[in-house]
Amino acid sequence: MHRPRLPLNVNVLTCDAALPAGYRVTSEPAPTERPREDAAPAPAGQPPAGDAPAAAPRPVRWWRIAALVALIVGLLVLGKVTGLTAYLTTERIRTTVEAAGWWGALLLIALFCVGELVHVPGFGFVAAAVIAYGRLGGGGLGYVGALCSVSVSFFVVRGVGGKALGAIRWRFVQRILGHLDAHPVRTITILRLILWMAPQLNYALALSRVRYRDYLLGSALGLALPLAGMALLFDRIFN
Repeated sequence: MHRPRLPLNVNVLTCDAALPAGYRVTSEPAPTERPREDAAPAPAGQPPAGDAPAAAPRPVRWWRIAALVALIVGLLVLGKVTGLTAYLTTERIRTTVEAAGWWGALLLIALFCVGELVHVPGFGFVAAAVIAYGRLGGGGLGYVGALCSVSVSFFVVRGVGGKALGAIRWRFVQRILGHLDAHPVRTITILRLILWMAPQLNYALALSRVRYRDYLLGSALGLALPLAGMALLFDRIFN
């Protein structure tokens, strides 16, 4: 005897007991949703809907690089014309710092930052700090002054030149920046161990894509050993 069937999409376990006698439930798959045939295809040359287009590379702003070059040359000329470069010797820095009394430490840091901009060698400030405040106190003050000076140089250069090196599409530049982007702290630490507080290194790092946090941490790690050696050396020489 043929039994009628109800083509219902219901759960057999929950609803089979509620049906009258002679009926049974068949489970049929629900029809799948078909794509609309009237949907317009994406125009040629454009990504499909939902895919974000890739960001176009930012062009190199050469006017910022020209402004940075003019600033660097102007600072060098200013240091020579005013005699500031020749004046900031170790002995004069020490005398000025000691005459300032309690403000001597802050004055030394300020002079350190100015000297970095006009390309006065940083070891002269570290030597003056060691002579004035001793091996431990002077070494620590010279270390803080070095970090402040490279930070000021970083902000000045990036404020004028931006991240110009990151926008240059030359292959060898991008290869170098790739190592810096992948391991910024380690790369900057190694560079500081070799080049110390060289202004040219400050310029190159400031013009790259590196973040200031990584720049400061790498500089702090890389300058610790050279400046500690300077403090010990100057303490032995001047004592």
